Amino acid sequence: MKNLLRDAIEKKKRYLMNRLIEMDAYPENDEQLYKLTLTELEKEYHYFRKKQQESEAAGEQ
Repeated sequence: MKNLLRDAIEKKKRYLMNRLIEMDAYPENDEQLYKLTLTELEKEYHYFRKKQQESEAAGEQ
């Protein structure tokens, strides 16, 4: 059971790291990105996603 939880957390972290890299929030080789916890990655993702949405909305006006 422990391994399932650990695997799920690592999978979610990889997903968030990939999304942050795709959004150009972090360069792919940034060591800081790979040291973040799941909670920190989620906060970063939501911050940059909101920023991206605001930028897109401003471009539509």
